[in-house]
Amino acid sequence: MASNPTTPPILFDRALLGARLLRARRDGAATFLLERAAEDMADRLLAVSRQFSSGVDVWTPGDGLAEALRGRVGSIRQIEFAVPEALPLAPESLDLAVSALALQFVNDLPGVLAQIRRALKPDGLLLAAMLGGDTLTELRQSFAAAEAECEGGVSPRVAPFADLRDIGALLQRAGFALPVTDVDRVVVRYASAFALMADLRRMGATNILRERRHAPTRRATMLRMAQIYAERFADADGRIRATFDIVWLSGWAPHESQPKPLKPGSAKASLEAAVKGSKR
Repeated sequence: MASNPTTPPILFDRALLGARLLRARRDGAATFLLERAAEDMADRLLAVSRQFSSGVDVWTPGDGLAEALRGRVGSIRQIEFAVPEALPLAPESLDLAVSALALQFVNDLPGVLAQIRRALKPDGLLLAAMLGGDTLTELRQSFAAAEAECEGGVSPRVAPFADLRDIGALLQRAGFALPVTDVDRVVVRYASAFALMADLRRMGATNILRERRHAPTRRATMLRMAQIYAERFADADGRIRATFDIVWLSGWAPHESQPKPLKPGSAKASLEAAVKGSKR
């Protein structure tokens, strides 16, 4: 039977992700990126000149984001991580939807954004942060080079991350008005690639790709990866750099009060006249 071309590809093993998030919480999670995102989100909401009476936090690990927004939102409900990507939200029931560092591991991001859009009241706001862009580009390159050299091939190691333009287009596709995206680049330094990987485990962010290689990585490959990482991405003091791009996205449920784009042909001055005037 032919596959349905409209069905999104299943990139991530979300059951495995859930297990690793639980392990990270049990063993002491690394939360510095989440704390940064929560603080930034609180600041961004302060710049919005309106009050939100009802909100939802979609899949953010832990309760740090909800705590950071206490007092800014009348009530905020947390949706804990779940393997299915269906959200238990009634249509037009929310003023605000937020999410921090969770949407990068969604198989059907367009579908989830559409669900959030339907759950927002007119003029309701989505504000979210997700890993994207060049996140972990150094680790990706180092693993690829080491595997090509030591094993004669490359296996999926680091999840693919969406860029700003892709995410902006998805917001529009989901029906959001006034979509905005920007990126906060965070560069963290580590003693070695192994120290970075230990932090990724404590974030629950190790490899959950469905097409990942299930056999253990050879020791020689791991050592060569760490060596290549140090050769290519270390500072003068020997510490390596790791890039995390936190992509911010926001959009509003359409409302008649929002600014509207001009209709085609409604401009009162022509481009040709403006160009001629600038040459005088």
